[in-house]
Amino acid sequence: MKKSFSILAAAGLFVAGTNTVSAKVAAAAVVLQDAAPEAEKGFTQVLKEQFIQGGAGFMGIVLLCLILGLAVAIERIIYLNLATTNTTKLKQQVEDALASGGVDAAKEVCRNTKGPVASIFYQGLERAGDSIESAEKAVVAYGGVQMGQLEKNVSWLSLFIAVAPMLGFMGTVIGMIQAFQKIAAVGNLSASLIAGDIQVALLTTVFGLITAIILQIFYNYIIAKIDSIVNDMEDSSITLIDMLSDHKK
Repeated sequence: MKKSFSILAAAGLFVAGTNTVSAKVAAAAVVLQDAAPEAEKGFTQVLKEQFIQGGAGFMGIVLLCLILGLAVAIERIIYLNLATTNTTKLKQQVEDALASGGVDAAKEVCRNTKGPVASIFYQGLERAGDSIESAEKAVVAYGGVQMGQLEKNVSWLSLFIAVAPMLGFMGTVIGMIQAFQKIAAVGNLSASLIAGDIQVALLTTVFGLITAIILQIFYNYIIAKIDSIVNDMEDSSITLIDMLSDHKK
């Protein structure tokens, strides 16, 4: 009888333990299910929520700086990529055209080639009939014009890079002023009272810095691309003057 009672007691303890474990597992599953939507939030979703919390005032202006800056950057990148020329191939074609068909043939090659280097070549060849000095002056003058075309609107990009973090800092200062005004009105320092204003203040700075960083990356790429094209223009100009000198001999 005692043995049967012991067996029943052990079985009861096992069932009770199993039920306890099952209850803990179920509770953990509920917690995980509640946490799943939070964990599933991607970076863009969190960024969007933080942007909305920052307020429409300064955040909208910072977003406008980002959009306009990206528009300028994309336009410049497309223009610079189209302006990039295989200068080695162009110089060889112009040299062959000068040797076989003269200046007119070389000018035709330049007309059929896109880019500032071909335009500079054409201007130099246009005045090759006068003298080498005239051709050199034309190349230098038109090179300055082409450089201005390459750098067009880049100053706007640098302006947006400078303005975006300034707007963010201004939003931070205004948010801190509002927080201190609430403290002065209530008369006591409460974290819950000023937490919202401080959060908004810091978010404007964060998004201003993010905007500046993104635009700065594009700006550095554009400047490097312009420097590369300008170096090709200068090197090709020297080569063109040498080719014209050899052609006149």
